[in-house]
Amino acid sequence: MGLLGILAGLAFLMIWAFRGWTILLLAPGAALIAAAFAGEPLLAHWTQTFMSAAAGFVAQFFPIFLLGALFGKLMDDSGSVRTIADFMTQKLGPSRAALAVVLAGALVTYGGVSLFVAFFVLAPMGLALFKAGNVPRRLLPAAIALGTSTFTMSALPGTPAIQNAIPMPFFGTTPFAAPGLGIIAAIVMMAFGMWWLGVAQGRARRAGEGFEPESHHAGEALPMASDDLTVRELATTAREFDPAEIDHGSRAVEGPPIAIAVLPLAVVVCANFLMTQFVLPNLDTTFLSLPRWGQTSISSVGGIWSVSVALFLAIVVLVALNYKRLPAIRDTVDAGANASVLPVLSVASLVGFGAVVAALPAFEMVRDWVLGIGGGPLVSLAVATNILAALTGSASGGMTIALDALGPTFMQISQDTGLSPSLMHRVAVISSGTLDSLPHNGAVVTMLAVCGCTHKDSYLDLVIVAVVGAMIALVTVIVLGTMFGSF
Repeated sequence: MGLLGILAGLAFLMIWAFRGWTILLLAPGAALIAAAFAGEPLLAHWTQTFMSAAAGFVAQFFPIFLLGALFGKLMDDSGSVRTIADFMTQKLGPSRAALAVVLAGALVTYGGVSLFVAFFVLAPMGLALFKAGNVPRRLLPAAIALGTSTFTMSALPGTPAIQNAIPMPFFGTTPFAAPGLGIIAAIVMMAFGMWWLGVAQGRARRAGEGFEPESHHAGEALPMASDDLTVRELATTAREFDPAEIDHGSRAVEGPPIAIAVLPLAVVVCANFLMTQFVLPNLDTTFLSLPRWGQTSISSVGGIWSVSVALFLAIVVLVALNYKRLPAIRDTVDAGANASVLPVLSVASLVGFGAVVAALPAFEMVRDWVLGIGGGPLVSLAVATNILAALTGSASGGMTIALDALGPTFMQISQDTGLSPSLMHRVAVISSGTLDSLPHNGAVVTMLAVCGCTHKDSYLDLVIVAVVGAMIALVTVIVLGTMFGSF
């Protein structure tokens, strides 16, 4: 009955989440269903197991959610994201429309701008480029996904994406875990995705297919996507920015020069690297072992500190350089801060659900099945993360559930076999960004909405660049990591 309860809870969560119901109610409801089937005390699981795990996630990761959403909103309202998009448009032009969209998305998201902020800027830019180049509109979501939701989210070392931060406390790693493998994975994703987009454009050209007449203008699509409640509920479990806040605040009439627009992104990357490699290793952090500071260690909190400091410094630089371009800075700051709240609570609720499931006696069967998968612990970790990311429609939620439940087991395997925690970090992050891009994923739904496309039009191409390409990169990393270890 216990295993049946876990499946019933998952089914309840999936069915109603797909319909756009709030995860804040669905997650505890699903947890109580699972606990009821197991004959476990419901209220105790809700207040002691569920809420403790959810609160722990918020305590650990809210600084990154908060600073990341604030940084993204400031980049948007200052006109910096628009400047970068316009620069790519001018340099590459309509003849290389897909590449321009991919590179613009990659630059801003690797620099710390939230995925959803990038969507609302890249979609109008991409529509104009695709129309000028007579490229089918249906390929635009795939191009945006390739640039924003693949290699810059899970593969490139040092990315400030929340997905890259989540494994750090579990494995004692940094944002630059397994940098060589991460770069190889990024090259695989980028090369495969661009190859497919080229193939798809070639087929369309030979079939006489060009840019489709617009069913509605981009300016009409953006408010629809940001105001739709179903999109909002799906989106806030998928990424770290509440799309309802995208139109709050006030945008600059004219963006900064390209050098000023890019500088805060460079600050994020450089400060993250310096904190990780030079500053934190040379600090005396033995005080962290005291009860006053939670009896932790720098390996558990250092990654969070590095990303948080990098985002904070980038915000300071951005505001200092663009203060006059931010006509309503208080409104912008409020919107950015508010945009972080629902996403962090939504993902924390998924984590609470996972904690209840992991506490049930029947979960031992699930753990034994996962660890018994052939191919070794890396394959087991990849399968567990993939399945949970797919079921929850959330890369961050699925990965946190997997690591909460199985992280200590994998760390014990690491100690017993010499398997590098950095390698497990990179495998977990790349795994989280594969099957999360199913039709119900909030990022997918939002992307299609802002591009004026449907699942029927665009989902196949999106799957190939965001799922198939990521899967190939994941297999590559597992094979290389098994053969040569972490590098």
